[in-house]
Amino acid sequence: MFRADLLRHKRILITGGGTGLGKGMAQRFLELGATVYICGRREEVLKQTAAELSEATKSAIHPLACDVRNLEAVEAMIDSIWSAAALDILVNNAAGNFIARTEELSARAFESVIGIVLMGTLHATMACGRRWLKAAHAGTVLSISATYAPVGSAYVVPSAVSKAGVEALMRSLAVEWGNRGIRMNAIAPGPIPTQGAFSRVLPRADLEAVALDRNPLHRFGTVEELANLAAFLVSDESGYINGEVIRMDGGEFLQGAGEFSNLGRVLREEDWQAIRPKKSGPAAKH
Repeated sequence: MFRADLLRHKRILITGGGTGLGKGMAQRFLELGATVYICGRREEVLKQTAAELSEATKSAIHPLACDVRNLEAVEAMIDSIWSAAALDILVNNAAGNFIARTEELSARAFESVIGIVLMGTLHATMACGRRWLKAAHAGTVLSISATYAPVGSAYVVPSAVSKAGVEALMRSLAVEWGNRGIRMNAIAPGPIPTQGAFSRVLPRADLEAVALDRNPLHRFGTVEELANLAAFLVSDESGYINGEVIRMDGGEFLQGAGEFSNLGRVLREEDWQAIRPKKSGPAAKH
């Protein structure tokens, strides 16, 4: 199915595309012939990723600095992309998270995660959706959710609240916009190691074994696996899939809801202090 021209002539924007899962999806989309834009808050990281992926795939990639929490910045970015041609696909990947005891989180901590995950997704989706609808242009939106979105999870409450909202938005618009050529879907990945991510959510090395024991396949997912699933879901090959959340976690969810809920039984006080949220903002989730 993954022929070299699967995404040829598709113009794709990936929010949070400079690192982690976003970077992995960007590389796969480029390999499959897409024109790719990536955005994020850190311009230097975006430029480094663009240079690396351009060299690896021999394809141009367009980095755009943008904080998706800022509606005006998102609208300006989308305008700049549309000035060349309309997008065909939006991937809402930008996210942030805290592993923390909820009572220790400030209102600003909640606002930061909700601003990136929920409001950022809303801003980008509406900016693209309004333009697609006005021009009668078909569009596809893929959002990255979390396995705990429908059930919640202790110790990641701001993220759980936000991801639940993302899924509600996706399902609602799948019905409202489906008859006008716009598809909406989501992926809910389980643990997928990305650079720096596990050091923030697993403060002790032995906790990796605990996480593996929760998974029926006794392994973590890979960025490549997620990127391939994403490529299928944004391609025309999945044209009859609309309003769905595809859980990709090796069956972990079926073994016990709430991905982080067991941390209360395995973390020590010094572990909580080690992962206490810093004032600089939430750790990147993807």
